[in-house]
Amino acid sequence: MARSQNHQNQFIAIGLATAAVASLACYYYLYSQQPKEKQGTTKAEPTIKKLDIDDEDVERKVTPATTAEPTPQPKDTVDSDEKTLHARIEDLDKQGKALFKAKKYLEAAEIFTQALELIDGQGERTSSLLRQNITLLNNRSAMYEKGNLPELSLQDCQAILELELTHSKARTRKLRILEGMKDYHAALVEVCAMQLIFMQQNREIMRRGMPLPSPPVPPSKMEELLGQIIPLQVAEYTKQGEGEERPLPSAFTILQLLKSFTDYNSWMSAAAQSGSVDSLTSQLSQTVSDTEKADLLLNRGCRHMYHRNFADAGKDFEAAYEIASKSEIVQEEMSSYAKLLEWTGMTRHFRYKLDSAISCYQKCADLEPTNVLVLVKQAGVQMDAGRQEEALKLFDTALGLDPSAVDALLHRSNLRMLQQNAAEAKKDLEACLKLRPNYTTARLRLASVLLALNDLDGAKQQVDLAQQAEPSSSEVATYRGELYFSSGDMAAAKEEFDKACRLDPSNPTPYVNAAMAVLNTPPPPGQTPDAALVMELLEKAISADPQFAPAYIQLGQLKLGTAANLDAARKVIDLYDDALKNCRAPEEIKELCSMRTLAVAQVEAAEQLHMETFNLQ
Repeated sequence: MARSQNHQNQFIAIGLATAAVASLACYYYLYSQQPKEKQGTTKAEPTIKKLDIDDEDVERKVTPATTAEPTPQPKDTVDSDEKTLHARIEDLDKQGKALFKAKKYLEAAEIFTQALELIDGQGERTSSLLRQNITLLNNRSAMYEKGNLPELSLQDCQAILELELTHSKARTRKLRILEGMKDYHAALVEVCAMQLIFMQQNREIMRRGMPLPSPPVPPSKMEELLGQIIPLQVAEYTKQGEGEERPLPSAFTILQLLKSFTDYNSWMSAAAQSGSVDSLTSQLSQTVSDTEKADLLLNRGCRHMYHRNFADAGKDFEAAYEIASKSEIVQEEMSSYAKLLEWTGMTRHFRYKLDSAISCYQKCADLEPTNVLVLVKQAGVQMDAGRQEEALKLFDTALGLDPSAVDALLHRSNLRMLQQNAAEAKKDLEACLKLRPNYTTARLRLASVLLALNDLDGAKQQVDLAQQAEPSSSEVATYRGELYFSSGDMAAAKEEFDKACRLDPSNPTPYVNAAMAVLNTPPPPGQTPDAALVMELLEKAISADPQFAPAYIQLGQLKLGTAANLDAARKVIDLYDDALKNCRAPEEIKELCSMRTLAVAQVEAAEQLHMETFNLQ
């Protein structure tokens, strides 16, 4: 589901397989899911060899002379000249192989070069000479590689592939050399090219859902290369984001965060009684002292929050903070400088200015050391920054001050799930609900934890209780749909997801989940899933929340797999670029970078192979 990145990729892969399209991510998933005894019988080990070349790298025999193609010369002369040429080439080939066996690699390469020069001197080549040329280039490439001249070996590999795109030895060696030279992107392109060739050669097997033979490159190779590429890309995108003003999250996302704290109703009530935005603006125009101005900006910011004008709220909090930060007198005279720090920290968190948000919360905690909620909010920022240990210390401090702090229990359960500790998350949520039985957010999160623990009945019970408390909740309908999905009832799941979309069109999750339900619904015989409907749902999710990474990831995979031509495939790269401009969490950036890099490599590989489409039909 959209809540689980691991499950997402599985669901999309199953759907694309049914549609019989050439998505490399789809292929790798499908192959990895086959029982090992069905994963091909040609070789148990990966076919990518190490640099220690054996005899298999040198082709055994140069293609013998065949009947010459017609030329203007007399036939007897042609036959005699060609036989003489082939004899000389074969003799040089034998010399080169003897030197190879003697481990005189560069001398062997020179002999193969002499043979190639003989062919080059013939002008127009017969089919047999063309075959010999490829064989000799392959042998010389192997010698260059063994002789530690990777650039020359790579040049020969490229020359071979210009003559024969599917030459497996040249592609395998090219991949090996590129990886050795640490040109990981070019190596990834080569992996994609090898896989696209493999998928084209086995398209009938894939369409029929039959066991696939062993792939030319193991799935782990792509993961290894991405592992070399992605960290640098993530660091680059993260650095770019540090100096940019990122857009606010969607209103739905901000509201979900605000409602997850128990002070939501109290500050909403206070904001409603603080005066309208217009009245507060009028008072601001008449104020004299900085203290009054800071207080009014704080109050107007809270009123903007009440009306869900989050951008304007942030501007008011920042303006008030700028005034107060310049004067200790203003800080002392304000009605609540600590509250200003708390709100400024919150809105900075919205914009993913994590360090400055933490700074505000720390100052607030210094003023109010027993304010448990401030510690919990600070812990949330630390979690988003990937500092789980610091977050855990803050939760423990909060619960040390107040063991009944439901906010700390609820949000610590999220940390436990990030740490893949479902049992401890369950304990926190059960303790939270014991203190506050009608806490719908906690019930739904407990349902997720129980589902992760394979307790479907327990999860259903929690969703039922949540629905009793909030019968018209989009989130409750979404969770119930996920229960149906987990039990394999796609029709009921889709119905609940559609209901969730109607209850709150700003909630992106049910759109993505509905798309997954469509993809996982077996189509009638001879038909494929409704890809157009799936894409429409995913696009609605992005429209609802332009920062919802799961929707971009699923939509990109589907569009890449169904691209009618390479121009359509390139638009997928543009889609991932849009996602990277909007998304901010490190894990989201990492996954988006992975998908974008794979899409770029796949398009470049297709260009090398002169393919116009990825579609296997």
